[in-house]
Amino acid sequence: VYTCQEEKRRIGRSIGETDKASMLHFNPDEKPTVEVHKLLLGGIAPRPIALVSTISGDGTVNLSPFSFFNAFGANPPTVAFSPSTRVRDGSRKDTYHNLVATRECVIQAVPYDMVEQVSLASTEYDSDVDEFVKSGLMAIASDTVKPPRVADSPFQMECKLSQMVPLGDGPGAGNLAICEVVRFHIDEGIFNPDGVIEPDLIDLVGRNSANYYTRASGRAIFEVEKPIGKKGIGYDRLPDFVKTSDLLTANNLAQLANCEVIPDEAQVQAFANAQPSVEASEPAFLRSYRLGSHERMLPVVMALANEGQPRSGAWLQMTAKVALDNKQPDFAWKLLLWGQARGLLSS
Repeated sequence: VYTCQEEKRRIGRSIGETDKASMLHFNPDEKPTVEVHKLLLGGIAPRPIALVSTISGDGTVNLSPFSFFNAFGANPPTVAFSPSTRVRDGSRKDTYHNLVATRECVIQAVPYDMVEQVSLASTEYDSDVDEFVKSGLMAIASDTVKPPRVADSPFQMECKLSQMVPLGDGPGAGNLAICEVVRFHIDEGIFNPDGVIEPDLIDLVGRNSANYYTRASGRAIFEVEKPIGKKGIGYDRLPDFVKTSDLLTANNLAQLANCEVIPDEAQVQAFANAQPSVEASEPAFLRSYRLGSHERMLPVVMALANEGQPRSGAWLQMTAKVALDNKQPDFAWKLLLWGQARGLLSS
């Protein structure tokens, strides 16, 4: 079982101290630039990918992906990416030269079904080579800027360069291209009925280190409730018997801490009284656990506790954890408080 304490140690935050033996400590100037670059790629990930099309002053089209990229405002809509100098020799990329010369580009999102073509477009062809042709991606005319759009992408932004901010000199130096979006082109098929772009429909990929990518759809997608319009009790107000649990993870504790109130004794008792009487059976509990059903686990674990089963405290925590994994913190709170009141959980 993966415990809260193990999770804290894993990320270098045991209670009251840092596990210094597991951490590397150094200044950037103590490592070669190529090593610093590799560490950034691995530690800051996954990164969204900007597939950027530009055009040179003489009309030569360029297409190249960049993973130092994000959005930074909506009024005006502002995005930025970094056409950094090459780490090996400090030379500037065609995208940088084109953008400085024409101050226009189109930035496309990268879904999974075109990631191999995008990788092909990252090849360092000569400046007079059109990466649209090499990659097989389809170019279509833009409405307000000269660089063409990538028809294959479901999310396209025509942009004007607002600022090109140099971030250093020499190999690996960043150049922050801050761009204003002047026109969107978005496939209607990627929206869900609520008007939100659905992760499974846009099926984006993110860039990690080396040859690694992340596919941002399917089981990789999960939800975390935003604490908007409420104030959770906070980690500091969690009872000790909860904070010292051997089974609840740091994420589980944060879910409990995000609740605005701790259920009172009457609410806990009403919760317990509402459960049906069932036969106390360890196999039945384990079957429900394998199904991931906290509701089916609950009456069984209560029956086991009432019979004085020695492992009922751990089973109770397992049930609370499954409830939290199913986004039911109120259920978990009431069960944990019920167990604590019966002496099954203590610090």
